[in-house]
Amino acid sequence: MAVRIRLTRLGKKKKPFYRIIVANSENKRDGKFLDVVGTYDPCKDPAAITLDNTKLQDWLGKGALPTSTVKSLIKKAATPAE
Repeated sequence: MAVRIRLTRLGKKKKPFYRIIVANSENKRDGKFLDVVGTYDPCKDPAAITLDNTKLQDWLGKGALPTSTVKSLIKKAATPAE
């Protein structure tokens, strides 16, 4: 079982909102997940990213791999806003 840290889509049509979740890589995008580690709201200006760093570090320590999109969101959240 490969565990991935990825996005799941919520919100209305044309108004997306995402949760950053930990899930088995074989599960559907909006299907069963193990844990919620943050949120991402691209509709706000600038985009709002919230992360629970303790949960995130715990799952990364257990071997969960982030997708490329989540990896870039983690980088953006770590850098201070300008």
